[in-house]
Amino acid sequence: MDAIFRLVLLILCSTFSLFAQDFQGLATYKTQRKLDLKIDSTQVGGGEMQKQLMAMLKKQFQKTYILTFDKNTSIYKEDEALAPPSTGGSIMVISSMGGSGALYKDVKHQSFTNQQETFGKQFIIKDSLQPIEWKLHSDTKNIGNYTCYKATYTKEIEEMSMMTFSSSDDEQNDEAPTTSTETEIITVTAWYTPQIPVSNGPESYQGLPGLILEVNDGDLTILCSKITINPKNPIEISEPKKGKQVTQKEYNEIMAKKMEEMNEQYRGRGSDDKGIEIRVGG
Repeated sequence: MDAIFRLVLLILCSTFSLFAQDFQGLATYKTQRKLDLKIDSTQVGGGEMQKQLMAMLKKQFQKTYILTFDKNTSIYKEDEALAPPSTGGSIMVISSMGGSGALYKDVKHQSFTNQQETFGKQFIIKDSLQPIEWKLHSDTKNIGNYTCYKATYTKEIEEMSMMTFSSSDDEQNDEAPTTSTETEIITVTAWYTPQIPVSNGPESYQGLPGLILEVNDGDLTILCSKITINPKNPIEISEPKKGKQVTQKEYNEIMAKKMEEMNEQYRGRGSDDKGIEIRVGG
């Protein structure tokens, strides 16, 4: 069965190889993330505060991105027209992406450039794409007008969470944010279509014989809602250049140091600085 499936897949890829020689496309993706937010209701005024926080966080993690791609390169950016408004500083969310930016990938040379603005500073993260050991399955389903095939791989992640708040104007809270990290092995599921023969997809997902239209990665779901092939106006895919250039490892170290500094600063805060800080990611 697997041998027949791989043969059919090879024929499909060969059929569309001519199409893949010279084309461009735009794919719109919508993201959402499941959240498990637990707060001591006696400290923050009951369950109503938790409902409000969940609503705010839901808006932060439900976003729309545009993947602009050709045969070998792509750039992935949030749709600025649909970006959620700022929360005004009462709540700060730090995701694994590190902030708003643009992710450029070159699947031919297996490299990426990630432009991120974090804590008011611009970074250019240049590094190699990590190979993904996909397992191809014969399962199929339709996403829009495209027939998609299933692929999976397993990975180990670290879920880090941080939450702090002060609950009374009359009390001093000198404790640093509570941070916890848990390691978990999860299965990532992707659905790709050989009808668009590019080895690319949203965020850092790539390496399949067709464009990835859906990803289920733990609590994160990414789903393609619209595709435009060869738009009337030619599109340009440019590698981001502006920012301090670092590797992924260096950027991670910078982020870890910044979080430590924030913890130290928090120890000196008074209760007038009410707020909540939550970090989610892996």
